[in-house]
This record gives sequence, C-alpha cells and structure tokens, in this order.
Amino acid sequence: MDLELIQSLVVPNTTKIVLLSSDGLGGFPHPDTGRSELETARIPCLHALARRGACGLIRHVAPGITPGSGPGHLGLFGYDPLRYQVGRGVLEALGIEFELRPGDVAARGNFCTVDAEGRITDRRAGRIPTSRCVELVARLRAIRLGGVEVFVEPVKEHRFVLVLRGRGLAARLTETDPQAVGRPPVPVRALAPEAEAAATLVNEFVEGARRLLVDAAPANMVLLRGFDQLPGLPRFPDVCGLRAAGIAAYPVYRGLARLVGMDVLKTGGTFTDEVATLRAHWDAYDFFFLHYKDTDKAGEDGDFPGKVAALERLDAEIPGVEALRPDVLAVTGDHASPAVLGGHSWHPVPVVVAGAYAAADSVERFSERACAAGSLGTFPAHHLMPLLLATALRLTKFGA
Repeated sequence: MDLELIQSLVVPNTTKIVLLSSDGLGGFPHPDTGRSELETARIPCLHALARRGACGLIRHVAPGITPGSGPGHLGLFGYDPLRYQVGRGVLEALGIEFELRPGDVAARGNFCTVDAEGRITDRRAGRIPTSRCVELVARLRAIRLGGVEVFVEPVKEHRFVLVLRGRGLAARLTETDPQAVGRPPVPVRALAPEAEAAATLVNEFVEGARRLLVDAAPANMVLLRGFDQLPGLPRFPDVCGLRAAGIAAYPVYRGLARLVGMDVLKTGGTFTDEVATLRAHWDAYDFFFLHYKDTDKAGEDGDFPGKVAALERLDAEIPGVEALRPDVLAVTGDHASPAVLGGHSWHPVPVVVAGAYAAADSVERFSERACAAGSLGTFPAHHLMPLLLATALRLTKFGA
C-alpha cells in the first residue's frame, strides 16, 4: 500500500478512529490445555466487539519473519516495514524526548546480568526498578570517548539510551546482544566501511561499562542494539488527513508516535491512566493510537497465567473506550509474544475492526483461531490504516 496513494484519496470528515495496540497480543496454545492465552482468558468485552465487527489476522512483515516492536507498529500506522526501517535506538531516544540531531547514532541499551565468566544469565537484569537504572546511568556518564560527545539517558526499568554525537559517524552496526542467555555479549562490527569509527567507539563504551558496573549485580553489564540515525518519514497526519495523537506509557511507543508526527500526550503509568487521557483529549483529535504493554511483558517472561491476567485487565478497560463512541475502533497488536516461546514470534495477530460500516462476520470470539475465519482474512499490517480510513468514510474512490 503506497502512502502517496492513500494521501491522494483522503477526504475530510469529522469521524473519530481509535487504534488500540495490545503489545504482543498473539499467543500460542499451551501444551497442557491446547488453548492460547486469548482462548483461555475471560474477555467478554473483546468477544462482544468481535461479534459486532469484522475480524481477521494481521501479518506484520512476511511469513516466518518475526517483527520487532518498531516495524510492528509502523505497519499498523500504514508504513510498509520493509520500506521504512527505523532502529530501536532512535525510537527510545524520541520516546524520552531526547533532542536527537541528524547524524547522531542512537542505540537502545539494556542493563543485563553476567556471571563470573562474562556469560549472560539475565538479559534484563531482573527488570531492575527505574530508580536503580538512573543510578547506574550516572556511572556510565563518566565514560569519555575520543572525538565525540557521549549521552547516556535512563528510559524505564532496565532500559537506557546511548547516543554518540560527532562528525563522520554511521549507524550500520551489529548488536552486542546475542538474544540468548549462556553467551557473552558480542563485540560490535561495522556493516559498512563508513561505520568502522562508530564500531570502535561503541566497543570502547562497552568495555568502559564493564569496568564501571563490575560491582552492580544484577545489573553488572550492558547490551546494545537497534543502532540507527534519525530518518525522514512521511508525516502520518499529512498522509491520512488526521489530527493524530499517541497515548502510551512506555517511551519507545511514544517515540514511534512522535517519529511519524503524532502529538504525544502526557499520561500516567497505567492503562487506566491512558484511557483517562483519551477521554480528556477526545474533542481535540480525530485519531488516537492507544498502547497496552502488559500482554507483551508477560509473554516475553514466559508467564502464561500472567498474560491471561493481562488480557483480562485489558478487557475490563474496553467499555471505557467504547463509552466515547468512536466511529471506528480497532483492536490488534504489533506482534505475537506467545508465553510458550518467551518472546516475539512470526505468528499472525488477531484484529477486529468495529464501526457502523464494518460488516460484521460470523466470528464469535476474539482469538487467533476464531479470527482466522473472519471476513478480513490474513492481510499485511500496513493495509490496516486504509481500511480504518475507509470505514471512517475518510477515503474517496480510486479511479474514474
């Protein structure tokens, strides 16, 4: 789906759209029960939404390709993730309102735990509290690298941002995170000659961090990934003709909304706070991106009951969103995070689109298997936004 095509077909209207992304929504059957998290959870409101909406499955990148949160959400916003690629470092930096400049190299950092041999035993350092992250970031700010400015900023829990600023930097770098425990962090390599200088600097930073954190267990080492520089993307409000707002408690998702030109609204740390923010700003915007994190956290931790409970908490908030009477309400996710796999996966994710002009189908329940039989079929994530615009009567016909 070409963004220029969408923009050429947009027509003004007063209708309102809510896109609710339940992070890591999709799951997989538990071996003991044969039911996924969605099939196990008591979610009457989401089931009712499925009965009155059009349902299907979203594939975020391509069959067998596991998406990160960045490409997963960019797809939901209408951007083909294979064409518009953005590293996690940029998103984290924008999410904490760091003033990223053209040419800066940004990386997303994790504090992690390593054993006496330097092997990773916990990639997230037990999800240390943000207050501890702030303390350890203060240590890392002592690192000096030749010829560049070094910025280290806390994000949330075990996450931080590293930014290098100077001339001649390039971000085509491998990552230090091996994405597995039992292995040591991996030295950064340049993927292009122009990135050699940045690779050397990053490896120097990692070695400095190792020395400074030696007594800081469980957060006694760092992992860096998602190196990138600020890209230029078409602005979502211009493409879709919408006054658009993003509401998210976690910085990276605020960064995604900011990257594409949405207004990022200040909100509290819970989804209940987010719904209250939605209500408070309802009259000011046409489109709201609403993000729910708890499903992904439990899925990545391999916590099947925890993800079921997170889905039930989400379900309890759905009436508060519906009470605002959006003309179109879509619920889906940026990727699957099955608890049985303990991480992101390639599986398609359920989606429901509800509205006066969303033709209801025969789907009775909001789950992977039920939505597979829905009228929307299985379709690319970046086709969702034009579907929402059409359902909101914001697209005119194509051709004569």
